[in-house]
Amino acid sequence: MSSMIYKILRPHEWAEALESKSFAGAPVDVADGYVHFSTKDQVCETAEKHFTDADKIHLLGFDAEDFGDDLKWEKSRGGALFPHLYAPLDVSRARERFSLSRRIDGSFDFRFIFDDKKPKKK
Repeated sequence: MSSMIYKILRPHEWAEALESKSFAGAPVDVADGYVHFSTKDQVCETAEKHFTDADKIHLLGFDAEDFGDDLKWEKSRGGALFPHLYAPLDVSRARERFSLSRRIDGSFDFRFIFDDKKPKKK
């Protein structure tokens, strides 16, 4: 069974990742010594908290099992376990990729990606 994890990139980071054979990550990743990922349940809050400066983002989905021992689950925001990759990221391994633009209300709409974030029909 696969467990999807997600990496958010700004457009210039996405362009760098495509150009590079070995993407070390965004500046925060490089500073922390690992590539930050989020689970499906964490990714909306990650976007709201850390990507307020971006009008557009790229969301890449990876199977956590593909990273083997290089992926560690560590406590972070609010004591929740977050996936951290202690190796360069090969974006060609992404199983999913989405581009999202900021909505008028200032949020990113993840509903078309994740079924459980869609409004429930009455």
